[in-house]
Amino acid sequence: MALVVAQEVPTSSSMAVPHGPAGVGDARRRMRDQLRSGGVSESVIDDAVLILSELLSNACKHGRPLGDALAGDGDVRAAWRVDARGRLTVEVTDGGGPTRPAPATPSVTAHGGRGLNIITALADDWGVRDDARGEVTVWVVVHSDVHDPDAGHRRDDFATRITAPSVSAIPHQLDFADAFDDMD
Repeated sequence: MALVVAQEVPTSSSMAVPHGPAGVGDARRRMRDQLRSGGVSESVIDDAVLILSELLSNACKHGRPLGDALAGDGDVRAAWRVDARGRLTVEVTDGGGPTRPAPATPSVTAHGGRGLNIITALADDWGVRDDARGEVTVWVVVHSDVHDPDAGHRRDDFATRITAPSVSAIPHQLDFADAFDDMD
């Protein structure tokens, strides 16, 4: 039987992050330091930091800054909290944009479009919340109980959700040698 000691994690942290890549590293470092000092496991912290990075990147790429600032001039808001039950939630709020956050199906050669798919693979749940001012918040439940001894272990289907099918799953009609049959 594993003994779990629940340490005090700040109930919430919120920070303004410049609309652009400049503040992402600071936000990641602050989150990592706070969660680590609160006794959250390294694997959960790693997932949370990656999720925060993806959310901030998406907010800066697809959303406007908060308030009346022009793109690149204002801020977005990053927040994370561990509630009384140990559920870790990460949120990023921007000034809204022309599209709604939705997972994409990028081509193999695409340079982007995988962020929300990564979040879906790592997180327990996520969604989008709009408010009357036009602000959009993407929230992610990273783990439902960071004090659980198994916290941070990937779900059984994690690998199948983020990898290509195995070679044995590819139909045998696609025989590589067949392409060279006419080359005699």
